[in-house]
Amino acid sequence: MGGMRRRRFMEMAGAGSFAAPLSGAATPVRVGLIGAGRRGTGLLRILLNIPGVQVTAVCDTNADNLAAAAAAVGEKGRKLPERYGGSPEAFRKLLAHDDLQAVIIATPWEWHAPMAVAAMKAGKYAGVEVPAAVTLDECWELVNTSEQTGVPCMLLENDCFGDGALMALNLVRQGVLGEIVHCEGGYQHDIRAGILRGGQLSWRARHALKRNGDLYPTHPAGPMAWWSNINRGDRFVYLTSTASKSRGINHYIRKYHGIDHPYANTKFALGDVVTTVLKSEHGVTMVISHDTSLPRPYSDSGETSIPLMVIRLQGTEGIFSGSLDRIYIEGQNGPNSKMHKWHDIRPYYERYRHPLWKRLGEDAVGYGHGGEDYVCLSQFVEAVRQRKPVPVDVYDAACWSAISPLSEQSVAARSAPVDFPDFTRGKWKVPRRVEFLL
Repeated sequence: MGGMRRRRFMEMAGAGSFAAPLSGAATPVRVGLIGAGRRGTGLLRILLNIPGVQVTAVCDTNADNLAAAAAAVGEKGRKLPERYGGSPEAFRKLLAHDDLQAVIIATPWEWHAPMAVAAMKAGKYAGVEVPAAVTLDECWELVNTSEQTGVPCMLLENDCFGDGALMALNLVRQGVLGEIVHCEGGYQHDIRAGILRGGQLSWRARHALKRNGDLYPTHPAGPMAWWSNINRGDRFVYLTSTASKSRGINHYIRKYHGIDHPYANTKFALGDVVTTVLKSEHGVTMVISHDTSLPRPYSDSGETSIPLMVIRLQGTEGIFSGSLDRIYIEGQNGPNSKMHKWHDIRPYYERYRHPLWKRLGEDAVGYGHGGEDYVCLSQFVEAVRQRKPVPVDVYDAACWSAISPLSEQSVAARSAPVDFPDFTRGKWKVPRRVEFLL
């Protein structure tokens, strides 16, 4: 989901059809990295290749991760960053740097909100990985802190920045799909191989042990919220969630680690498939699913690093399917325009490709998630550089992340409807567009 197929991406990159990098890109932006594990290392690689970015400090509780991150900066011919580790609270020393303008937070989920709040209080732009929070109180704390300090907090939801997701946003803005009525999406990704680390439960597995709900909703919810003007003219009113039984994790452990493994028969709270339905004030419905504990192959697109994610956008004039990479617009002429026949989507990409992808797509080649990571981080860096608001703002961060605790409430109450907080405190009533830095 969230981007065109890898083969088309590479074809376009080779065609040299993209504009030049952002103007003013040489202006230095001093960034600190908190969390240098697998995800943080990937983001560090991108930061070191965005013009003008200086990674001046890194933090991690793992000494090997910390050393590797510092070495990666040195290998680019840059001054070695200050290093902070040895304690879970070491990030606070990093935030004390007066010359630091922003931080990237790529730590386990439970640290996201506390670190983002501390960063904003220290006057640093906070770029936080998904989800931004795991409780409703944390969601409110993010909003309150950003409003009180005036410092932006950006959720690094890369799926909003895929070529397909942004093209779909253009389709919506130009009325091609008519009035938006319904969206569907899901995080459908087999992550069972990461359940155990050194024979013990990983931090992510510990969430599955105790929590039952949609634990990772922002990948599908982010693009769909943008398409539906959530927080920008509409708002979520309530949701319901239903969870299946939990079998996948135990089955995997017994099959590949033996029936005598200490966790072979441990009861995990997380249902294998969690389905959530959201309703907006203006009647748009959204269905999202969380499906990470059962066997599932990657897509057949030739891309081995991107799981197949379901995404669908429907309006009164047509339908866009991100998972199929197809589109149908009613009444349009052409060889595939007969009723109930998908159209060739390539002309739509050519006509409606978002300016952000036209400008940054070539630079994004080779980076994570089909280039989405690069485009997302570039927008964060450019907001810091220009001292402007971020495209995925704190209201988005709180709203999309809140789906998790709200879905847990609904599941626990036999799929009862749960009201959705208005984190904007009424600001959603004023229509506005997602603003990008071009």
